Amino acid sequence: MNNLQRTFENPDMFDFRSFSHRLYIGGQWRQSSEDRLIEVIDPSTEAVIAAVPDATPADVADAVDAAATAAPGWRETAPRRRSEILRRCFELMIERSEMLAALISLENGKALRDARGEVAYAAEFFRWNAEEAVRISGEFCIAPSGANRIVVDYQPIGVCVLITPWNFPAAMATRKIAPALAAGCTVILKPASETPLTAYALAALYEEAGVPPGVVNVLTTSNPGPVTSAMLADPRVRKLSFTGSTGVGRILLAEAAKHVISCSMELGGNAPFIVFDDADLDAALDGAMIAKMRNAGEACTAANRLYVQAGIHDAFCEGLRKRMAALKVGAGTEAETECGPMITGKAVSKIDRLVKDAVRRGAKVLCGGSVTDDTGYFYPPTVLCDVPEDAELAHEEIFGPVAPISSFQDEAEVIRRANETEYGLAAYVYTSDLAKGMRVASKIETGMIAVNRGLMSDPAAPFGGVKQSGLGREGGQHHGIAEFMEAKYIAVTM
Repeated sequence: MNNLQRTFENPDMFDFRSFSHRLYIGGQWRQSSEDRLIEVIDPSTEAVIAAVPDATPADVADAVDAAATAAPGWRETAPRRRSEILRRCFELMIERSEMLAALISLENGKALRDARGEVAYAAEFFRWNAEEAVRISGEFCIAPSGANRIVVDYQPIGVCVLITPWNFPAAMATRKIAPALAAGCTVILKPASETPLTAYALAALYEEAGVPPGVVNVLTTSNPGPVTSAMLADPRVRKLSFTGSTGVGRILLAEAAKHVISCSMELGGNAPFIVFDDADLDAALDGAMIAKMRNAGEACTAANRLYVQAGIHDAFCEGLRKRMAALKVGAGTEAETECGPMITGKAVSKIDRLVKDAVRRGAKVLCGGSVTDDTGYFYPPTVLCDVPEDAELAHEEIFGPVAPISSFQDEAEVIRRANETEYGLAAYVYTSDLAKGMRVASKIETGMIAVNRGLMSDPAAPFGGVKQSGLGREGGQHHGIAEFMEAKYIAVTM
């Protein structure tokens, strides 16, 4: 019995094979207009586990038609009703959490424990936005001249195109879909072709929860450029929300600019992880393991540059070496796995290139540091010390289980080094002096910062970056929904 059969042998669990080879458009499971398929690879074994439709521009037109047709009805659906449907999406995700986690581990390769954490996090976006859907309020005031009243109404922005990456196939989708639906918008989701099965499984779950046909549509493609261009060129599409690399984000922003489409961009990161001499060493090591090794380092918020003050540097390096070397590497679906494979062989080659460059420039390997010949896209947990500032991995997102450590002398130096990047998504600071932690946090150019914590993401907090790390925010008390709404001003004479 193979992994696929073991994972879904329980007949009470939703089986993704029931909708394999189908797009989800207008509440219907249908083939691509040209009946082309994309193979899905298990990165733990390199085996083909499924195939999904390869959408064409004709399929895109049908998806936009479906979303536009459903838009008036969903827009007029009472906020309480939208809230109830979103709450039911949350409940079903929790009920099916083991199935969803197994599916994520299978197609993404991430350790099952991380996949379970992702499902819980992803479901929370539905619970949070179910609560926020009934709290969308407007504004009312007297104009300064006294001549009229100013009324501001917040309305759904319209049909939204959502593009999500492979590293968090559930959470990156729900972080966009939930606020869009809460705001009254309809959506077209284009998940990454490496991990499409989770998106289709969730689409079936939304339907079961009561999401009307056409409100959520899902399509996959091996040629995202023309497909995305076709969607953005349709005048009925008014919003693009993208999570992915900065390079692709720039291309999409240029494409959206042609049609004056509102954009939200969550792009690349190069997060500094700063440990001062006065930090609690064990707490800092615990935080580093979370910030670096969540999803085996394949996260935009992952600690990419570890700066440790000279007085605690050697002890931190040795402590991190022991913890990283002890991690169990294996297939994501195996219960004991702590570090799964990378998503593709290309990803492994990139990591290996960055490590070799750092070593060539003087970095020392404390553990890991070389590719194995085993089946699957594996790279061992790696710790480097004495990493020079000119190493490529100090400036390029690693996206893997590699912790490069450099020492620093004082606060001014580490702030300068932390800010010497075009990115500004996340940062981490460890110190027992809260005043220092807040002072440093205020000076680091980043959209999010965790002080004495290795995990910062929360559906109730605004997620996003500055500089080349993006535009807009996802989540938060009102930020996430606001991205999918337009303010309409009405001047009223009383």
